[in-house]
Amino acid sequence: MNSLEASIRNTKTKGDLNTLRQKGEVPAIIYGGTEENQKVSLSKKQIKYLIEQENFLSNIISLNIGGQTIKALPREVTYDILTDDPIHIDFLRIVKGAKIIIEIPVRFINNEKSPGLKRGGVLNIVRRKIELKCATENIPNELVVDLEGLEIGTSIKISSISLPENVTPTIQGRDFVVATVAAPTVFKEPEKPAEGTEAAEGAEGAEGTEAAEGATAETAAKEGGEKTPEGEKGKEDQKKDQKAPPEKK
Repeated sequence: MNSLEASIRNTKTKGDLNTLRQKGEVPAIIYGGTEENQKVSLSKKQIKYLIEQENFLSNIISLNIGGQTIKALPREVTYDILTDDPIHIDFLRIVKGAKIIIEIPVRFINNEKSPGLKRGGVLNIVRRKIELKCATENIPNELVVDLEGLEIGTSIKISSISLPENVTPTIQGRDFVVATVAAPTVFKEPEKPAEGTEAAEGAEGAEGTEAAEGATAETAAKEGGEKTPEGEKGKEDQKKDQKAPPEKK
């Protein structure tokens, strides 16, 4: 369990909160149980360190406030939209006997001892977190799934995971899947055409093109020979006019 030093704060305005943040402190509030809400502040440096650690929102933290120790669970962190620094935290006071709904992360171990994964199988994770209903004094930090001995085609269901006492999944009525050991996916490349086929197609295409071009040229030449240009036709008409006898008046 992590512990943090906290100080009571008496901030009343946004200006007071901004001044507190400029001093490297993060305002927070502790709520829950029969006691009144408690306004505190914590070191931003220590808070950022804990947030960077895994499972911050599912770990109970011991808050030391003026010689008094309070166990609390981080429930919500507000971040600055520009700097991404934490600017406020809500803590739920841990009260014995009370229950809470919380998402707990799943951790997979012994990957190297799974025959299915050794043969190229793939661990397909369906749920990285599982929502549980827990007693506040008995919240697990994580749920552990042992992959030792698992073959390809194995489905890991919630019933195969050991849960602490008084801890139950919020999904009831079905044994839902958490992960599977799936067969490897094989991608088949399209077959390439043989080089001989490509050469033959290229040669045939070239010959066809040359033949077509030759036929076109020959046709054009032939048509050109048969047709009489307009200029030549005009000259012939002039000769006929010269040979014709003059008309009698």
